[in-house]
Amino acid sequence: MEADNMAGGKEPRRLPVWACIPLFIVILFILLGLYGALARGCLSLIPGGVEACQPDVEARQPGVVGYIILEASMLLAVLTAALPMLRLERRPFSDLGLSLRGHVKGLWYGLLMAILLYLSGFGISLILGEIEVTGFQFEPLELLGSWVFFLLVALFEEILMRGYILGRLLHTTMNKFAALFVSAALFAFMHIFNPEIAFLPMLNLLLAGVLLGASYLYTRNLCFPVSLHLFWNWIQGPILGYQVSGNNFTTSVLTLRMPEENVLNGGAFGFEGSLICTVLMIVCTILIVWWGEKQEAISLAAPRSC
Repeated sequence: MEADNMAGGKEPRRLPVWACIPLFIVILFILLGLYGALARGCLSLIPGGVEACQPDVEARQPGVVGYIILEASMLLAVLTAALPMLRLERRPFSDLGLSLRGHVKGLWYGLLMAILLYLSGFGISLILGEIEVTGFQFEPLELLGSWVFFLLVALFEEILMRGYILGRLLHTTMNKFAALFVSAALFAFMHIFNPEIAFLPMLNLLLAGVLLGASYLYTRNLCFPVSLHLFWNWIQGPILGYQVSGNNFTTSVLTLRMPEENVLNGGAFGFEGSLICTVLMIVCTILIVWWGEKQEAISLAAPRSC
């Protein structure tokens, strides 16, 4: 049952969630194919640009530009798919949660949480001897390019999974935590073909979806999850030198060596494949939900004028 249709018939009747989400995904896949073909056409005009489609090739600057072009086409596709669906459902574009007004602090909180997660996770891994730093290099243009790329990744995945899918589920009578779990499961499934995927990385991707979506339950805004997603990936890969969900997109500031690939350091999948990551994400999710429930309780307890 749709929650929006329960207010005495005042709200216009809309497509049920079981129809609109699959329709949205079909439209998105069509547009991904179309825009992806156009992006690859652009890449063919860039010397070395085709390397962006070959993660095993050592990334150079044209490769970073290629990644940016491909990811920009995916972001354009999800926005283009969302527009007709929102119109069909008679919902404003603001329902995607992209507004900065009143939510700028969420950008800072996302950055802060990403830093704290990696200060803890990277520090624990170093202390336990699960990783070793063997090199250092600083390439500012490559670092800037990777930041832009991961910003596009964060925007695409957060608009898709939290802004549209989770947001749509929250407009139904489904329990909000059940809706969060469904969107997180879809988020994890989206990475099922990543290199080096296994049970623990899939579990952590599910937990990452819960972590990224938890704040959205209470704010209906993407500033915090986009910022956390961006800096999670950027710090993990281009700065610290881990694989990012099994992928190696660009060069990194630090060069890491793992004496042994295991569940404590994440092995070839990167930090997201580690038990340390599992524990940290559970703790952070609990803190976000505790904060959100506390804010809701304060809001409900506040006196309202007639």
